[in-house]
Amino acid sequence: MKIKRTHIPEKILNYRNKRISQENLMEQVWRIFEEESQKDRVILDSLNDDSEVEESNNFDFNLLEGVNIYHLSDIERICIDYRLRFLSSAIFKGELPYEAISKIKHFEKIHNTSLKGFKIMAPAKVFKLKNADDPLLFAPIGNQYYYLIHSWGTDLHPLRKVMMWPFKNLENFIVAVIFISLILTAMVPEGLFSKQQTTSEFFMVFFFMIKWVGGISIFYGVKMGKNFSSAIWRSRFYNA
Repeated sequence: MKIKRTHIPEKILNYRNKRISQENLMEQVWRIFEEESQKDRVILDSLNDDSEVEESNNFDFNLLEGVNIYHLSDIERICIDYRLRFLSSAIFKGELPYEAISKIKHFEKIHNTSLKGFKIMAPAKVFKLKNADDPLLFAPIGNQYYYLIHSWGTDLHPLRKVMMWPFKNLENFIVAVIFISLILTAMVPEGLFSKQQTTSEFFMVFFFMIKWVGGISIFYGVKMGKNFSSAIWRSRFYNA
């Protein structure tokens, strides 16, 4: 039986709709447009190449589709669940498909503006990260809202969320270590240490397994410079 692959644009839309209705979202974005039209835009100069300034684009509100508007909190949740990065398109090491470029040109024409501040959501391997599969291209609207311009590539494997669950945060990691240790303990043949395994022997082996699994996991994480998804989803560093 063929397993259906995970379509990230559909997942992030589901997350957003659970948090806020499209009508309320459009009202919030409309207020942002009104606020932006009543004040001068302050442009902050970057002190160095690594600093990122929150930018916004002059979209025509009436031409925007609510289904493509996402708050940073929606993006953060999907990045943590699927261990993705949300970074500047400037460090994207692949080539943007011509369809994405055509959509950008189309948006600039109908909105009569030049888009800037593009962000891409994708696995870390598609970015040129500093040392310390399904990209989505976003353009900032303002006030931490982003507009989905285009998505391309193959959908993520449906089991990616499950496989990346232990790496979301420390709590998940500890639960995963305990669960794996429990399975390994149950696989130890009965009578290996004595003719009849007692409860105390079971827990002794279980605690040994926790130390073994946890030790290997921590050693690998420290050696490879890994961190939890909740801490790296906007990091420009490979070993953040």
